Amino acid sequence: MTATASASVPGETGTVTTAVPARLDRLPWSRWHWMIVIGLGTVWILDGLEVTIVGNVAGRLAEEGSGLDITSAQVTGTAAALYVAGACTGALFFGRLTDRYGRKKLFMVTLAVYLAATALTALSFESWWFFLFRFLTGFGIGGEYAAINSAIDELIPSLYRGRVDLIINGSYWLGAVGGALLSIVMLDTAIFPKDLGWRLSFALGVVLGLVILLVRRHVPESPRWQFIHGRGEDAEELVSGVEREIEREQGRPLPPPGTEITIHQRKSIGFGLIARTVFARYPRRAILGLSLFIGQAFLYNAITFGFGAILTTFYDIPPGRTGYYFAVIAAGNFLGPLLLGRLFDTAGRRIMISSTYLLSGLLLFGTAWLFDRGSLSATTLTACWCVVLFFASAGASSAYLTVSEVFPMETRAMAIAFFYALGTAAGGISGPLIFADLTESGVVGDTVLAFQIGAGLMCAAGLVAAFLAVNAERRSLEDIARPLSEVEAGASAGASPGASHKTA
Repeated sequence: MTATASASVPGETGTVTTAVPARLDRLPWSRWHWMIVIGLGTVWILDGLEVTIVGNVAGRLAEEGSGLDITSAQVTGTAAALYVAGACTGALFFGRLTDRYGRKKLFMVTLAVYLAATALTALSFESWWFFLFRFLTGFGIGGEYAAINSAIDELIPSLYRGRVDLIINGSYWLGAVGGALLSIVMLDTAIFPKDLGWRLSFALGVVLGLVILLVRRHVPESPRWQFIHGRGEDAEELVSGVEREIEREQGRPLPPPGTEITIHQRKSIGFGLIARTVFARYPRRAILGLSLFIGQAFLYNAITFGFGAILTTFYDIPPGRTGYYFAVIAAGNFLGPLLLGRLFDTAGRRIMISSTYLLSGLLLFGTAWLFDRGSLSATTLTACWCVVLFFASAGASSAYLTVSEVFPMETRAMAIAFFYALGTAAGGISGPLIFADLTESGVVGDTVLAFQIGAGLMCAAGLVAAFLAVNAERRSLEDIARPLSEVEAGASAGASPGASHKTA
């Protein structure tokens, strides 16, 4: 990395030429990358664990003697909506801080917030306390989405970025399997009293989170963030150390890196520039991001929080046994990104994103039709949802991948936060509220309508992706969206960065 004279633009710290992005992208898969995946990706297991526990304990919390004066609809509706509202708020709050202060600082802070709020949820003694700390738990997890997805995509080589991002986001469902099975034990009154089992479920999530926090300490800052923000020497030192480690592991020298880029370093990016970049320079990508997030947010937040209520209301499944059914659909959700993830890097983003959204929507329309006819039992309904969510899960995970990789590096965390917050607010807050009202009525037609709304939104997002998805597979992040700070070839050191970027 070489540095030139300081630029004249306020807030910038200099101009540097670097091959750090190309050096990171040409790395073979190694133990270092596994450390990144384990340190950052495992938090989604926590999220899945907790959200599933809440969905499955709704019936128990509504029972007399649970320790809370709360109804099942309040748990799956009000509390779920507050959790999502907290996630939207946290994503925006921490997303801005992540772009300004770095990925590592924030993904440590957000996990700490998440763990503290989860622990206090376990101590709930009134419904207002439960609602408050569901909001704050969501606040922490929203920050996680912004900090972690930006860090993952900046550290993982372009050859593997799609499948790794999908599998990490899909690991949420490993936690869901654990939460579903855990709730079976914790809700068994022969083992734990009514007012204790659900509290211990949250407490176990805290213990797992503390283990993740210890592992995460070893995950480095993003070198891409470092060289943009005036810490070029730190980026150089970090990448050189990783290269030496991988050469020892592989027993051979690494191939030479590709092209260098020259950028104006700057300490911060203003909201005005971020907004102009996302909506004026990349309007088609903005429409794509919103469509993908709204579709998946309605479907997943409604079903995640409401599936147990459907089983209890329509099939008389006891609250203590809904976990068995949820574990099955959770397994289908994880298998989708695991088995289809590689195709996002080979067949391509456009065909895979559009097809997973469209297939899941069409299959859900079919499920709604069968449910309306009374053709489904609790077992066959679960099987249908398992197939629907096999495809939907891969599509939903690709929403996070898409908004993380199609906007410039300086705006990455904030872009993730914005699209997550707006899409989730539109679909994720309304989803649980609408779904809870419709399923609580006990009228089959109302639940069918809820299914159809989710299916329609997924199909609409799939059609948008068919026309607007970006062919980002196996391309460097800087090639997909040039950094705002990049200096044009032949431009002077004092020129405004990114002046001739084209709209895409």
